[in-house]
Amino acid sequence: MLAYSTWGLLPIYWKLFGATPAIEVLSHRMIWSAVFLSGILLVQRRLDDLLALLRSPRQVLVLLLTASLLSFNWELYIYGVNSDRVVEASLGYYINPLVTVLLGFVFLKERLYRGQQVAVALAVVGVGYFIWRLGTVPWIALALAISFAFYGLLRKVVPVAPLVGLAVETLLITPITLLFVVWLGVTGQGRFGESLPMTLLFIGAGVATSMPLLWFNNAAKRLKLATLGFFQYLAPSLSLLLGVFVYGEPFTPVHAVTFGCIWAALLLYSVTALRTRASDR
Repeated sequence: MLAYSTWGLLPIYWKLFGATPAIEVLSHRMIWSAVFLSGILLVQRRLDDLLALLRSPRQVLVLLLTASLLSFNWELYIYGVNSDRVVEASLGYYINPLVTVLLGFVFLKERLYRGQQVAVALAVVGVGYFIWRLGTVPWIALALAISFAFYGLLRKVVPVAPLVGLAVETLLITPITLLFVVWLGVTGQGRFGESLPMTLLFIGAGVATSMPLLWFNNAAKRLKLATLGFFQYLAPSLSLLLGVFVYGEPFTPVHAVTFGCIWAALLLYSVTALRTRASDR
């Protein structure tokens, strides 16, 4: 509940940055996440795991690719939130599980059950209807869903613990983001240090990123996958409610049809997954 609720309510945090460019927010998010996660690994006495991973060129190369995907996903989400497209961003994370299933079928040769096939088709119909009626592609939603699905696919290839893997990903990107932040400071374009509240917001981005992950990792050890799968819809649902009822974003009949198709697809996908898991026992 803590993990998914925090992820769902994060738009409130990103909105506090106002007109700050998404790339600057992302840079600080990476830097302070790397600091916070490294500190956690130090407290847990797991720095040896991190160093061992860094000594593996193949794993570091794959994690550099996943770090790039994660950076793109994080920046796009911040951009979507601060450009008043929270509803569209929430749509992306509703679509994500269905894209993940499709990638598993294409790249890992995982079986795609009939119910899952229909679910993917429903999602395509929903997005297609949106494009047809509004004459625009929900590119933020699609890019968020596809980038995070590919991120999950590649992370599946690298057998590393989630916390250690994320720490390495942020550490790999940090030198670039640190140079960018220094350049912003030297040229007078950066907002870090502009005021105490803004500085604390930047630093807090690392905590806001890392804490839900820790809660999720602890939950994953204690709960069944079916339970985790159910709760994953809490985050985009909260974001959707924020976008419509707090930030006043439009939710037209076209949105209702599109989201209805996606929700029906997710329900069918979840039921199929539960029945398949039960029959495999």
